[in-house]
Amino acid sequence: MIINKPAGVPVHPAGRYNYNSVIEILRSERGHEFNPLPCNRLDRLTSGVMFIAKNKKAAERVTDQLMARTVRKEYVARVKGEFPEGDVVCEQPILQISPKLGLNRVRANGKEARTVFKRLAYYPASAPNDTDNINGRQREGYSIVRCRPLTGRTHQLRVHLQFLGHPISNDPIYSNQRVFGPDLGKSSSTDEDDEDIMTRLARMGKEDVAEAVAYHDEMVDEYNRKKAEKMTGELCTLCNTPLYSDPGAHELGIYLHARKYADAEGKWNYETELPEWALPPPGSEGPKETNEESDPLAVDVEKLTLKE
Repeated sequence: MIINKPAGVPVHPAGRYNYNSVIEILRSERGHEFNPLPCNRLDRLTSGVMFIAKNKKAAERVTDQLMARTVRKEYVARVKGEFPEGDVVCEQPILQISPKLGLNRVRANGKEARTVFKRLAYYPASAPNDTDNINGRQREGYSIVRCRPLTGRTHQLRVHLQFLGHPISNDPIYSNQRVFGPDLGKSSSTDEDDEDIMTRLARMGKEDVAEAVAYHDEMVDEYNRKKAEKMTGELCTLCNTPLYSDPGAHELGIYLHARKYADAEGKWNYETELPEWALPPPGSEGPKETNEESDPLAVDVEKLTLKE
């Protein structure tokens, strides 16, 4: 079974998401005896193509293909600023810094990771000389970028884009100025500031609300920013669990979409249309669809693919 997972829905029940998960929604629709088996991982905030096996044998078959890297994956992202033209290959290793906080960063002692990026479009700020009213930073516009991960590290695309200086513009972790400061972790590969970053990140969604670049550049008004998720200081009257405020609409997903999964030998191919946030804004021209034939990658992807 192939689904187009919406952003904001986790794959498995976890934390405060007991029923609103891909697994539980499918069980609700097909009967509780149905046991869906997800074969590929997508973060809660990410949308796109997902493989759901109906039995263990099918799950093993798809998982084996993914592990053998005989599946070609393509994502599309909307990132901060003007991404370079041409093929951009990032081969920085990635290390998990804090599993609890979901923080991963580029580190020399991390796991090998390779991604090929290609800019599909750049849309300048509607008022290039305008600045946001929070810190005086000039708005830069944004780029739509095609991403080809050749490995499958946790947060690989998000971390590599941050390292390149073009984080996903509404990423609450890697594009969060309250956590990483004004440079947003560009080219950072040392552990000098890890403790400070983890301390600041731990406050997000509890004492503080996230402040991704897009929340200002895209004019999310002050009223909606205040609706962001954080601890209220109240407890559930039944179980004494700390209560959180409802997240704002801008927090339910990030601009990262798994657009295409295809067998390397051409036996099968599943893809979606571009998400709405990747389409040209009103009054602008740009691509409304993308495919490898009309916009090929010049780099020899097969030679870059890691074999383990």
